Amino acid sequence: MGTDEIKRDVDIGNWQSLVDHDQWVALPVSGPRPAARYKHSAVVVDEKLYISGGSRNGRYLSDVEVFDLRNLVWSDIKLKPNADTFEESSSLEVLSPISNHNMIRWENKLLLLGGHSKKLSDRIIVWSIDLETHLSGIVETSGKVPVPRGGHSTTLVGSRLIMFGGEGRSRRLLNDVSVLDLETMTWDAVDATQTPPAPRFDHTAALHSERYLLIFGGCSHTSFFNDLHVLDLQSMEWSQPQVQGDIVTPRAGHAGITIDEDWYIVGGGDNRRGCTETLVLNMSKFVWSVLTSVKQRDPLASEGLSVCSALIGGQKYLVSFGGYNGKYSNEVFVLRPKLKDLKRPKIFQSPAAAAAAASVTAAYALSITEKLDFATAKSNSNGAEKSLSEEDVAHEVDAIREEKTLLELSLAEVRTENSKLSGKIEEINGTHAELSKELQSVQGQLVAERSRCFKLEAQITELQKILESTPSMEDDVQALRLQKSEFERHLELASAVEKQGSGGVWRWIAGGAT
Repeated sequence: MGTDEIKRDVDIGNWQSLVDHDQWVALPVSGPRPAARYKHSAVVVDEKLYISGGSRNGRYLSDVEVFDLRNLVWSDIKLKPNADTFEESSSLEVLSPISNHNMIRWENKLLLLGGHSKKLSDRIIVWSIDLETHLSGIVETSGKVPVPRGGHSTTLVGSRLIMFGGEGRSRRLLNDVSVLDLETMTWDAVDATQTPPAPRFDHTAALHSERYLLIFGGCSHTSFFNDLHVLDLQSMEWSQPQVQGDIVTPRAGHAGITIDEDWYIVGGGDNRRGCTETLVLNMSKFVWSVLTSVKQRDPLASEGLSVCSALIGGQKYLVSFGGYNGKYSNEVFVLRPKLKDLKRPKIFQSPAAAAAAASVTAAYALSITEKLDFATAKSNSNGAEKSLSEEDVAHEVDAIREEKTLLELSLAEVRTENSKLSGKIEEINGTHAELSKELQSVQGQLVAERSRCFKLEAQITELQKILESTPSMEDDVQALRLQKSEFERHLELASAVEKQGSGGVWRWIAGGAT
């Protein structure tokens, strides 16, 4: 059944009773709606959906709208400037037009972090909106304040906000991790180890067991991702777990929200088509499943939509708003998920711990097998006894068998993880071998270049000596020139004397004759 067909059947007064499990329902609205948009932010507080900002036709929005999930009525909040919280008291702007930002509820305030805006700054901006007084302004933060960005993720962990990735100025892609202490409003940069996710934006993030930060999907400027990464907030180590279940297509601009151990992913796309399925990730087992699907052009198959969780009348709901899939949406959809049994949180281990756990699990499984064999033998040897003790033995055998099955599954998971790590180690070793060969080649080329440099230096030294001897050579040439000039002068004098002497003799001979 499509959302349009369901929408006509839903009544404002009894809409909760008409919502089936695991199916999206479009809620009717009494009165005017806010402008359709995408890349806004949303939170639910006391059965009310708050949305802020967003983008429409390339224009950023600055409004804050509220949807009453009981009465299905929209209203807007008239923000008032709070000069006490402004960094620049000369500019009492209540909220800049903003898009692709994050919004978190903290105590009685809404905190808006980052986003794309025409307000220029060299660091990320945090806006604050008081839910009671509607006073709004920029919160002054200190410490290692991260650079401005949009399309990032912000996750509340106790009294800290964990921010990851995004797209900065000049379309710079980011994959850094920063922490904002909400008690002191101080930023700090996290130096996490192991391999982080590739730089990305328009991804989603979730918190599991108050310890693990999960990052899913997103995109770069050329690629869309469907990978899952985990950051252990205690050891600050990144890992990429092996996932199972349904195939998940790459996407960006999707929205996610957690309920217990399930992470619900809605919408998104790859700039060609929207993602029609609503996904669920079991965060303890890393198993993907498709909860439900919509049509290709449905608003729920949009990029830049939002999804929140809400407790209405004792029932948990997913609440989605907005998005863009060929056209902008301003509809509200709800989904009531089925309640599930809670599972034990999974512990992410290092390779060494995983190997140790595999050994312990194998030994324990062997001991359970021996117990099972003994209990079975005992049951067979006392087959003639028809009493309550026989039933007790049967129950014990069943319990041991069940425990053995669970341990074998745990052992299989550890072996799978070890196999994956072994493959990664082999790949790294292969890469290391190739790099070693390349390094040896480069070192050989470097030796040849050094020898060539030595020869050139020797030639340069000889040339310098020749250049240094040039002034003395010039002096010798000048002296030779002077000697030549003097010699030529003497020749001229000698020639003149010779001519004069020859003329006198002829005159003497001529005089004697007379």
